[in-house]
Amino acid sequence: MLNALALPGWAAIAAGIALLDLAIYFQHVMFHAVPALWRLHRVHHADLDFDVTTGARFHPVEILISTAIKCAAIAALGAPVISVFVFEMLLNATAMFNHANASLPQRLERWLRWLVVTPDMHRVHHSVRYEESSSNFGFNLPWWDRLFGTYRARPRLGHDAMTIGVDAFRSPQDLRLDRLLVQPLLDTPGQYPITRRHAAG
Repeated sequence: MLNALALPGWAAIAAGIALLDLAIYFQHVMFHAVPALWRLHRVHHADLDFDVTTGARFHPVEILISTAIKCAAIAALGAPVISVFVFEMLLNATAMFNHANASLPQRLERWLRWLVVTPDMHRVHHSVRYEESSSNFGFNLPWWDRLFGTYRARPRLGHDAMTIGVDAFRSPQDLRLDRLLVQPLLDTPGQYPITRRHAAG
């Protein structure tokens, strides 16, 4: 797509980064909307804590699917190599940042969340309440959530009272590596978040 447009080099690079980020936003929504994909992605959400290690907790099969989706997006966009390189660096850095068990001064937080997904913003996405976990899907840029109506400023009960995790996996035993690897195969009473978004309001 980008190769068909007569864009200056800097514009093609910026467009490539932004469009790859948009693709990852839609991928994230899809992993919440499709039951088979949610079974993989809930390994990430099953963490009972919220810290920088959560940003690296993904089922290996989800990583393979995500890589295939990103490769397809890169091919479809014809993104410049530098765009892909910068995007991947940003994605990994912001994944660690927005999963950090940290809070920013409120004044800084209000401004920064217009530019990048902050820990307070993404923490809402890890709520055990499905109307909250089906919001704030962005990793790098916060604009997609605002544009597509999935932005939520804060949890209903506030961050201090918000419960992290998935309703079907509340025991520390569920978080052992062997249990996490087979978790997608388990038939559990948990719901698929995005199908509960409006019903649970």
